[in-house]
Amino acid sequence: MADAKRVVVTGASSGIGEATARLFAEHGWRVVGVARRADRLAALAAATGAETFVADVTEEADVAQLASWLGESGGVDALINVAGGARGTDPVPELSIDDLRWMLDVNVIGVVRVTQALLPLLREAARRSGSADILTVSSTAGLQAYAGGGGYNAAKFAVHGLFGALRLDLKGEPIRVIEVAPGMVHTEEFSLNRLGDAGKADAVYEGVDHPLTGEDVASVIVAALEQPWYVDQDLIVLRPIAQAAQFAVHRGPLTPKA
Repeated sequence: MADAKRVVVTGASSGIGEATARLFAEHGWRVVGVARRADRLAALAAATGAETFVADVTEEADVAQLASWLGESGGVDALINVAGGARGTDPVPELSIDDLRWMLDVNVIGVVRVTQALLPLLREAARRSGSADILTVSSTAGLQAYAGGGGYNAAKFAVHGLFGALRLDLKGEPIRVIEVAPGMVHTEEFSLNRLGDAGKADAVYEGVDHPLTGEDVASVIVAALEQPWYVDQDLIVLRPIAQAAQFAVHRGPLTPKA
């Protein structure tokens, strides 16, 4: 393990982030799970042996402390930005400014804050070992607008644009910039947090034949980083077969037409 690469995963307390941290650990990476909830991180550490750091990506002081601790404890070879979320489904004319502000803060500003703070450490890793990685989980909501998604669309379109620009900014450096954009993923908290009601959250996935899971997305993330260092999968879009587009979801069994 001394020569294993060290990966930081934000949003590691649940859903895609937790699944990603667990899978990296299974693959022999040195994992640092980052999230706000200390109890969930403690469970992750007990199950996987991962290191953990309690931090809120929307708090500048927390992120500065994370970067300082990482620098003092061995640096970092890869950053996986997963922390994010959605609130509400209001149409744009009635969109809650508070919800919009929260979505921009966690999905956009928080991701940029962490990336900026850890970039010097990633550059050190690239000088030391020849390469480093920044992978950000966005969403198909950042590629295609849909009714009721205005605020979340705005946040994820911003992430898509920002990391396209970052790839250009890092041109000439051996640092991959990878974006993974999942469609419908059934995790324990995403729709519940967005809708605030368990019944409404369950209805999002009702009748959908095999929505993606956090583990499905984690497998794509880990595989992308385990490609040869010079293979940069700029944008990976994945959806369940039942979801042809953001607004076109088949409910019921998937069967060939006659």
